[in-house]
Amino acid sequence: MVGSGNELDAPLHSDEDYCSLSPSPLVTEGNMHDELYNRLQQSVEDAEISRREAYEESMKHRKAVKEAIEAARWARASEARYSEEFRLRKEVEEALVKHKEEIENMQYQLDEIKNKLQVAMEQKSSLESQIATSDKTVEDLKQKMFAAIDLLQKFKIEKDNLQVERDNAVREAEELKIKQAEEASSASMSCFFSEYSICEINEATHNFDQELKIGEGGYGSVYKGHLHHTQVAIKVLHQHSSQGPLEFQQEVGILSTLRHPNIVTLIGACRETCSLIYEYLPNGSLEDRLSCKDNTPPLSWQTRIRIASELCSALIFLHSCSPRGIIHGDLKPANILLDNNFVSKLCDFGMCRVLGEDKFSDNNTSLCCRTDHPKGTLAYIDPEYLATGELTTKSDVYSFGIILLRLLTGKPALGIYKEVENALNKGNLKDILDSTAGDWPFVQAQQLVHLAMRSCEMSRKTRPELASEIWRVLEPMRASCGACCSRLIFEEESQMPSYFICPIFQEVMQDPVVAADGYTYEAEALKGWLDSDHDTSPMTNLKLAHRNLVQNHALRSAIQEWLQKR
Repeated sequence: MVGSGNELDAPLHSDEDYCSLSPSPLVTEGNMHDELYNRLQQSVEDAEISRREAYEESMKHRKAVKEAIEAARWARASEARYSEEFRLRKEVEEALVKHKEEIENMQYQLDEIKNKLQVAMEQKSSLESQIATSDKTVEDLKQKMFAAIDLLQKFKIEKDNLQVERDNAVREAEELKIKQAEEASSASMSCFFSEYSICEINEATHNFDQELKIGEGGYGSVYKGHLHHTQVAIKVLHQHSSQGPLEFQQEVGILSTLRHPNIVTLIGACRETCSLIYEYLPNGSLEDRLSCKDNTPPLSWQTRIRIASELCSALIFLHSCSPRGIIHGDLKPANILLDNNFVSKLCDFGMCRVLGEDKFSDNNTSLCCRTDHPKGTLAYIDPEYLATGELTTKSDVYSFGIILLRLLTGKPALGIYKEVENALNKGNLKDILDSTAGDWPFVQAQQLVHLAMRSCEMSRKTRPELASEIWRVLEPMRASCGACCSRLIFEEESQMPSYFICPIFQEVMQDPVVAADGYTYEAEALKGWLDSDHDTSPMTNLKLAHRNLVQNHALRSAIQEWLQKR
């Protein structure tokens, strides 16, 4: 659009008007052309101007659109950056909060550490003070100790001098004792040991009459006979056996020099027949009595305890013989004989050994005998002897333990240790005791069972000593059993009241006391019961209210009066 357009849209004038206005038609027409041309030219210019304006406007519009697009893109980028910055700011704030909490915790811990440090410093100061005091005390004690050491050294010198004097005196006494023993042994051999001829042996045994045979084993046969109007037992060793002559020489060499009330007496020997003549013991062996052979009555518990103590006494005697001890090596009930009064006597010394210092054992000072072929009865033989070939005094202790278990239970030797151990673990000690022996005193039976179990330990180091441990238990029991036997006989004759008898020892009470359960016991017996960690009544098995004991003076007076009247 050029110009305002009013001139183009105006109506054309008539010819008359042109004629009247223009003096000349040509002049008028020429003017019109100029005017139109001018108008046209003006319109073209206006159009050009409008076109340029429109182009400029279009360029501005494009620029505005481009700027709008850039603005939108920048706005979106700004929004994304804002979101990222917001997220990062949130994370930073959370991290700051967490860091602040950690700082607070660290501050709390630091405060605690400061408090502890302060306490520690106070304790350190106190300890330093105590250490200073202790150092002073230690210094004083050192001075006293040095003085005591000086005094001790003086005493030690005096003790060493006294020890030397004592050793010299003991050595002289031992030499004198050995000399006296040798003299006594020589005298006893000439007085008690005799050599017999083959004719005397044949006459005594009626030419080895089978009816006179009272025993037989791997070693030979035993006959009953009479020599010089004395009843004897004659053991004839197998001459064809390689061990026969050796056992004969060994028994003669040892038994001819030994005399002990519980070791069988060797009266003499006949070298031609390899015969050994012993005193005759009519009640056979302990094995026969435990098995009640030929319907013989069972041994009482008093007799069994006495036999155990007698066997212990014989072993102590053998082990302490001078100049060197003797190990029996084959202890078993079959080798324990009983006389008319059931006094036991140890026999069969064919496997015994003389003690010597063992140069091959772990302990160079131990005394033992070594062999590559251990012998003995399997159920009674020491397991360590079987394993190592070393026969020691503790080997006899093991066999003694098995025999003691047999005396207590009456059961066979094989497997007896495990059977008694199971009974002890189950608390069934009374059930395992041999009831045919009578009413065992529980405390004494319990002591003996534990003593026997210790004696049967697999390791010989843990087995008790005969003299210092086993004899200390058996010797008082033997004394009480002897007194008990005589009192029981007297009871039958005099009808002694039953309440005079201690429920534990089963003998007349000498010092009766009343316990918390209301029953009266012998003071020594009840103290032994309580000292064995028992807190229950021996009669009712109920727990005792207290451990106080009250003297029963009335019963004691009654017992003394009764004893005086008998």
